Amino acid sequence: MDNAKKIILASRSPRRLRLLATIVPEDRIVVMESNIEEIVEPNEDAENYCTRIAKNKAQAVWKKYEGEVDEIAAVIGADTVISFESNIIGQPEDAAHAVQILRKLSGNCHEVVTGVAVFVPSRTHFTTFAVRSKVWMRRVVEEMIKSYVATGEPMDKAGAYAIQGRGRFLVERYEGSRSNIIGLPIKELEKVLKDVVL
Repeated sequence: MDNAKKIILASRSPRRLRLLATIVPEDRIVVMESNIEEIVEPNEDAENYCTRIAKNKAQAVWKKYEGEVDEIAAVIGADTVISFESNIIGQPEDAAHAVQILRKLSGNCHEVVTGVAVFVPSRTHFTTFAVRSKVWMRRVVEEMIKSYVATGEPMDKAGAYAIQGRGRFLVERYEGSRSNIIGLPIKELEKVLKDVVL
């Protein structure tokens, strides 16, 4: 494959860009936000929701590049949510919602689910997969939750915390992929990319 071909990341997340840049040279990555609606369908579980949204993101971004098949190696979409007590929890709507989410997760175990979709234009082929990690949260007092939310860090994070940031104090332990918890399961993605484009 021509190593000059671009890989498009259909995401506004700087964390996903940093993770992707650990396996793909950053000068080959193009970041393009999809701006799609993210609505949970009735009776949809976290894994199906994530992979559907990831695919929709990649499809929406690819439409902007359809004439550039020879220049684009792959388009990657990803979506991360929390699965807790059969509920899907995404990013908080505001500070009060962030406090409410963290109050629920405090002292409990939840799953972080990331759906990933990789579209290869030269093959008109989609590969989708989902990765799950478990996170056990410490029981923390309301004042600590509010103080953390006041930093602003939780506002663009699924589950309203960042394991790689200040929010690590909330996490007692985790099981599975740490990069998945951050927002992009990099080992699993690298395997798919090697199979199709790298």
